[in-house]
Order: sequence, then structure tokens, then C-alpha cells
Amino acid sequence: MNEHTFTPQTVLNGRIIQESQMSRLAFAGFAHFTAMQVRDGMVKGMDLHLDRLRNASVALFGQARPDADILDSVRAAMAVSDKDASLTVTVHSTHGEFTPASMNGQPEILVRTGAPANGPTGPLKLLATEYSRPLPEIKHVGEISKTYYLHRAVEQGYEDAVFTDKKGYLSEGTIWNLAFWDGEAVIWPQAPKLQGTMMSMVQRQLRLLNIAQRTEPVTLASLPSLRGAVVMNSWTPGVAVAEISGHKLRESEPLRTLLHQAYQVEPARAI
Repeated sequence: MNEHTFTPQTVLNGRIIQESQMSRLAFAGFAHFTAMQVRDGMVKGMDLHLDRLRNASVALFGQARPDADILDSVRAAMAVSDKDASLTVTVHSTHGEFTPASMNGQPEILVRTGAPANGPTGPLKLLATEYSRPLPEIKHVGEISKTYYLHRAVEQGYEDAVFTDKKGYLSEGTIWNLAFWDGEAVIWPQAPKLQGTMMSMVQRQLRLLNIAQRTEPVTLASLPSLRGAVVMNSWTPGVAVAEISGHKLRESEPLRTLLHQAYQVEPARAI
């Protein structure tokens, strides 16, 4: 058999296009990321985003890019972006997925900007579904199940889905952290989940404001003893929840207001 050089081809919608870095990035499925909102060129909780990227890189790649590399990439993106933006930093292997080679070599940094976002206004009706994300402590890419369960929830008249583990403990939403309210304290669900950067910002400001908070198991059966709930992510510190799988939560607005107040005192810093 004669040896020859293989020429790769890429086809988009039936048309051959030139091979480029973009085709490699499109299939960089062994990757993790963080998302943030930039306002007037300022970001809240950048220390938390850097911690997240550093820890996830060590877990996935065995090494992490210096914080300075991340910040340089973010600054380069913002230099050609509007001062108000949504910004995502993705760290990926140049070798893609499904190969031992993805353990080798320094990971790359991809930064994308988009229009600023504030999240839905709410209140939301959520459908509880038994599902646990793989490696829930890492914000990784390619999680098809989150969109799948969102679609199933919408088909049943809900706005989104939240997840329960095999013990029946509520954990997190499709792209959200959960927080609950008993009238006196903020309650964080005790279950395997992503520690969101917004969640961490709110938690540290609640401590400084001397607002009671605790972590405990929350189940569908325990919802009648609670007064309110919110979801939160990089868009917003809180969107009120009106219902979870038929369980009404009538005092979510006071919790939403409290968490927004906590977020407001989190300092923003120039990138």
C-alpha cells in the first residue's frame, strides 16, 4: 500500500469549506468554561472566575494556565468589544476529546463576547427531574442533557427544569443554582452541584451583612415548609420561582430582593 498525505476536508451544509482553526475549536469537547457579565468594563467576582478556571484545568488537564494569561485574553477581547457585554472564557485541549493526547500539552484559552444579559424576569415554574450531571463540580461543555430536560419541561407547561439526585435531593437547575427561603434564612441545597460564581459572591456578601444562611437537604416533600425559592447564575443573583412540580412558593420575591441587595454590595473591578 502506497503511503500518501491525507488531506482533511470540512463540509458545511453540503459545501466544502477551507479547514481552519474554527473547525478544530468546534469539536474541542474536552473543555471547561466560566461566564460573566461585564458592565462599563468592570466585572464582579473575577477572583472566583480565576479560581474556577484554575481548579478545573488542574482536574481535567493536570495543569493550569497562569491567571495572567486568562486576564490578558479577557482584556484583548474587551479591547474590541462594547463595555457592556456577556463574556465567556473556555479552556480546551488542542487535541480535542476521545484521545489520551488531550492530557498532554498546555490548554488553550478561547474568549467570546456577546450582548449583555440580565436573565428572565420570572417568576418561573420549574419541573423537577431526576438527573445528576457528570463531574458536577466542573462547569464543562457539551452537556446535551441540560437542553434536553429544558425542552421536556417546556413541553409540559413549565419554563425550565431543576434536578434531583437519586436520594431525591434538589441540586441545581439546567443552567442555574438554587436558593430557598424559610422566612429567616437563605437555604442552599445539599447535593452534588456546581458552586456557581454568582452563588459564591452572594454567599460572601450575606456573611458580611450578617444574613443567616445554611446548607441542608431540600426535597419536593420539604417544599411546603419553605416560603420561597430563586434560581441564579452569571446573569442574575436571583429570579423568583413560583412553583416546582406543583409545589407553590408564595414568598420568593422577598428572597429575590434580598439576594439582589447582597449582590449590589459586591465590588466590581476593572478587567
